[in-house]
Amino acid sequence: MFKLFAGLDVSTQSTKLVVIDLKSAKVVYVNSVNYDADLPHYNTENGAIKGLGEGVSESDPKMWIEAVDRVFTNAKVAGIDMSQIGCISVSGQQHGLVALDAQGDLSRSRSKLWNDFSTLEECEILTEKIGGLEQMIKEVGNSQRTGYTAAKIFHMVRHEPETYRKTATLFLVHNYINYYLTGGVCVMEPGDTSGMALWNPKTGQWSQKVIQAIAPDLAAKLPEIKPSDQTIGAINPALVTKFGFSANCQIDAGCGDNMYGAVGTGNVEPGIVTVSLGTSGTAYTFMVEPYVDPTGEIAAFCDSTGHYLPLLCVSNLANGYNEFIKIHGMSHAEFDKMLDLTPAANNGKILIPWYVGERTPDVPLAAPLYFGFGLADFTKEKLARAIIEGHILNLYSGFKRMPVAVKEIRLTGGLTKSDTWCQTIADIFEAETVPVEGEGAALGAALHAAWTWSKAQNEKISLKEIVNPFLTLDEKRRKRPIQANLPAYRKLSAMFDAISCRIRGMKGQDPFRIRMELSKSGN
Repeated sequence: MFKLFAGLDVSTQSTKLVVIDLKSAKVVYVNSVNYDADLPHYNTENGAIKGLGEGVSESDPKMWIEAVDRVFTNAKVAGIDMSQIGCISVSGQQHGLVALDAQGDLSRSRSKLWNDFSTLEECEILTEKIGGLEQMIKEVGNSQRTGYTAAKIFHMVRHEPETYRKTATLFLVHNYINYYLTGGVCVMEPGDTSGMALWNPKTGQWSQKVIQAIAPDLAAKLPEIKPSDQTIGAINPALVTKFGFSANCQIDAGCGDNMYGAVGTGNVEPGIVTVSLGTSGTAYTFMVEPYVDPTGEIAAFCDSTGHYLPLLCVSNLANGYNEFIKIHGMSHAEFDKMLDLTPAANNGKILIPWYVGERTPDVPLAAPLYFGFGLADFTKEKLARAIIEGHILNLYSGFKRMPVAVKEIRLTGGLTKSDTWCQTIADIFEAETVPVEGEGAALGAALHAAWTWSKAQNEKISLKEIVNPFLTLDEKRRKRPIQANLPAYRKLSAMFDAISCRIRGMKGQDPFRIRMELSKSGN
């Protein structure tokens, strides 16, 4: 009987391995390889190959394989009994395209990553071919975005036709790692596949219209889709010899990093929301039924359990904040103390923080806007509050469209160390927040591996039962909404939405009148 299970997170900048002991409910090993620092021969910056031009972000898939081998080697050297690992699951950076030829070798030596923005023209052409945004959403449940995979394939068809011609298999990052781990199994699963903008998560079918719009023979190059909660085969015998795995070690179907981020934060039941606080930010939640946003701005994803994971992503979350503390030479603690000098809602001063354009709402050419500032208002403390409230309101503005009654928000990412961020999110979202300690997507992958393996043994155990013993919530830093702040934040949120609508040429409330109401109320 196996006691260990492993999760690999093959992200944009690093590969991480987490090994758990299911019986003792402990994480027994964690190791990671940073591509820039540990694999310098690939010449990367933030995981992408340097010097490819504006908007182009690509990596060599062989780098990921080398990183996987290295974390396995490190685990073996550290004394982990690899023969006790019963199942491995892979969390992959979403949307990245990997192409193989008929011999199973890379037909394109580089993979376009999720943050490659060179396919804007392809997105526009595809949307026009299908009949506009509304028709595209009917076809695939999502809009066509540069981050998604469909436009990457279309870009290859248009600009690298010979490469496309010799390509036999097109799939995603974690599918490629699974291909390596199994020694040749080519399958996909609904979670990550739902982010390709080729497959409809609501119908569970490929869109033949979008496929035909890209290339008539594309369907033959797309692998079979199998359920996320099943194994896809045993480990490659070569890896058994090389690392000491059991020949009976199974490979889980795997999923995208956001789906396993949900598992790692216990977001496996209705009402739990995960918010990831990084330079960009995400908010996502478990749903039993699919949710398709009519604007296409909230991603309609499947999760790794046979259910659904609508996901909101904003390009700007901590970037303005990070630059502010850098310019002023402040620590995070000093920033937190500065916010004590201003009231919640900042007396109607607000920042629309679209520093690098924005993904949600879809305004890629937008710039930031400061609203409500008088001549005497450009002080550090007032700007500081406008920055943090603007970033969180930007996230909340999109999130409000999700049909979810929030029980609790689980926070991950570096900014969870800030009490001010945690409290302001609680106030604006009007929900309790609690930071989650742990290893995120890699831990989620390991827990999912244990679950799929247990199910294969006909054990009656839920994913929640497996996750809960490993879930560590920082209860000392749990934040509840401060009731006195809520009326002001409701008005500030309405003002943010009104300004956003005006900028985009849409009808909405009068932001000037809302600001007057806030000023009169003393907030």
